[in-house]
Amino acid sequence: MKTVQKILRVLADRSGATAIEYALIAGIICIAIVGGASTIGTQTNDSFNELKTSGFGA
Repeated sequence: MKTVQKILRVLADRSGATAIEYALIAGIICIAIVGGASTIGTQTNDSFNELKTSGFGA
């Protein structure tokens, strides 16, 4: 009977849920930052390549 009580106590414990939620939020924010930086980097590279091929910098 004590084993069942211990299992129920572990299942009812919600203290670790907050840490997991914060970790998920941090992960989503990191993915958004990497995606945004990648897009900005690609656009900046395309702009510089366009300037280079137009002869503007020569």
